Amino acid sequence: MDPQLARVLDDLYQEGRAHDGPLADRLLRLRNMTPDAARLIALLIHVGRGTSVLEIGTSNGYSAIWFADAVRDTGGRLTTVEIDETRVAAALRNLERAGVGAHVDVVHGDGADVLAKTADGSVDLVVLDAERPAYVEYWPRLRRVLKPYGVLAVDNAVSHREQVADFRELLTAAPEFSVQLHEVGDGVLTAARVREAD
Repeated sequence: MDPQLARVLDDLYQEGRAHDGPLADRLLRLRNMTPDAARLIALLIHVGRGTSVLEIGTSNGYSAIWFADAVRDTGGRLTTVEIDETRVAAALRNLERAGVGAHVDVVHGDGADVLAKTADGSVDLVVLDAERPAYVEYWPRLRRVLKPYGVLAVDNAVSHREQVADFRELLTAAPEFSVQLHEVGDGVLTAARVREAD
C-alpha cells in the first residue's frame, strides 16, 4: 500500500470515529469497518486473486478503498453498493482522493436489487457490511452469484453476534460452504464455497 493511500485511510478512519462518537442514532453514523477487518478482507482478495468483488454497504468509502487497492493489484474490479445518496457522493470523493476511483463502480441502490441483477457464478468475493437483518433475505442470491471457491465475508460478526446468528446458521447448514469466524476488528465471518451444492 502506497503512503498516500495509507494516509487517506488513516484520516478517514479517524474522521469516522470522531463523527460517530456523539451520535446515538446508529443510522446517522458512518459505521466504518475497522482497519483490521478491512485488512483481512483485502488479504482474502489478494490470496484468492479475486477479480470480481461486490461490497454491500459502502458508507463513505473507507472499506472500499482497501478493496479497490486489492483489486488494482489483481487486475480486477470492485462494485460497491450504497443506498444513501449523500454517502455515495462522499464515497466517490474519497475513492478519487485515494487514487483508486478507476477500479471501482459505486452503485446508488439497494443491495437486494443489485444481487438480483448480478449474473450467476460471477463474483469472487462478496462483502456484507449493511443492515444485518436483511442478510437472511439475501442468502439465495448470494449463493447464486458466488463463483466456485468464492468467499462471503460478513463484518460485525462478533460485535453484533446476535444480529448475525440466523444468517450464520444458514451458512453453516449449507454443505458446500466452509464457515469460519475470525475475531479481528468487530469480527469477520467468512464462508468459502469449497464444492458444488448437493
